[in-house]
Amino acid sequence: MKVMSIAAALVAALTVGCGGKEDDHAGHDHGTPAEKTDAPAPGAAQEDPFAALGAEDAALAKTQKTCPVSDEELGSMGTPLKVEVKGRAVFLCCKGCKNKLLADPDTYLKKLDKAK
Repeated sequence: MKVMSIAAALVAALTVGCGGKEDDHAGHDHGTPAEKTDAPAPGAAQEDPFAALGAEDAALAKTQKTCPVSDEELGSMGTPLKVEVKGRAVFLCCKGCKNKLLADPDTYLKKLDKAK
């Protein structure tokens, strides 16, 4: 019974996308589950999603807290993706957010500055 609940939750999460709402990211491709991050297989022990970043980047990502593109909590989809834009490190929830960031970096950098 518990396995079915976990499987149902996983299917629902993958169907809806990272925003939790179907409309939040219309036309926003977050890629396949395998492309998102190196997330553990369902049922596997959860590891620290920031561990693969190294101490300095992990601290920066934890300070940033959310993806400026999707507003998702960093680490909620596995290891955050680090992207350098205009001389600044920006962490994203997944690879699917990278193109939007690069297409309009000023908007997302301003959003990060307001969040400080």
